[in-house]
Amino acid sequence: MNSVAKANVTVIGEAMLELSRGSGDSWNLRYGGDVINTAIHLARSGDTVRLASALGADPMSAELCAAWEAEGVDTSLVLRAADRLPGLYAIETDATGERSFHYWRGEAAARRMFDLPGSAEMVARAAQSDLLYFSLITLAILPDAGREALLDLCANVRANGGKVAFDGNYRARLWSDAATACHWRDRAIAVSDMGLPTLADEVEMGAADDAQDAAARWGAGEGREVVVKLGGDGCLVDGTIVPIPQRVPVIDSSGAGDAFNGGYLHARLAGATPVDAALAGHRLAGWNIGRRGAIPARDGDAPY
Repeated sequence: MNSVAKANVTVIGEAMLELSRGSGDSWNLRYGGDVINTAIHLARSGDTVRLASALGADPMSAELCAAWEAEGVDTSLVLRAADRLPGLYAIETDATGERSFHYWRGEAAARRMFDLPGSAEMVARAAQSDLLYFSLITLAILPDAGREALLDLCANVRANGGKVAFDGNYRARLWSDAATACHWRDRAIAVSDMGLPTLADEVEMGAADDAQDAAARWGAGEGREVVVKLGGDGCLVDGTIVPIPQRVPVIDSSGAGDAFNGGYLHARLAGATPVDAALAGHRLAGWNIGRRGAIPARDGDAPY
């Protein structure tokens, strides 16, 4: 990807309230969601980034937008549904940093983002993005008509000269079956310039045997930039394993892949090579997992 000075980045998907606690701790109320996590990392890094989504007209939704604005994320493309609320999820983290999730999102406002008043303007503005970023979770929460609208938006971004980046974030409970998830994943890959799959997700879906297989199925070698995330084993970029530069104790693995995406995309927008961008992604993910929450509070050790 060529360097774009102050690229206009739009992330589209669901952003939610987050209840989290470690082993034996009390519950803490924060916020999270894969695309908003990446958006905040990009904004902290100095990129111009906005969220396209939908929330309710309630005080909690207003507080969420205020918190994201304070991080530098433009929320002017967040629509409001008077009869809906934001989604909620709870994370419990065990002594090793591994997570278990519980969701309350069936009636979340974000599911209607392409049907609400103002959605046409949201789509028109998002289509002018230099980079549009979304995930398989974005597709999972939408009805089929919304999924089609999102893929049309991707095509329009590319027609306008922008790029599309897609993360294959698979959550089995959001889909009726793996075959349906694979169908929409494949359609999203087809309208994307950059793919950011995680090998564990691909294996769970029955869509890959190993990292090289996953990269090939995502179109590496066909003009598409593909980074296969391998957890503690690093990532596969351009056929080469890029290991994690420094291992850190895992406090909370929430948001690790989202942080990697933020570090990687920011570096690529700044003109870094894919390998150097992968190292930047590893550093940001390492900082993230050494702290509590999907988006830890910024501190002096943050690699922004």
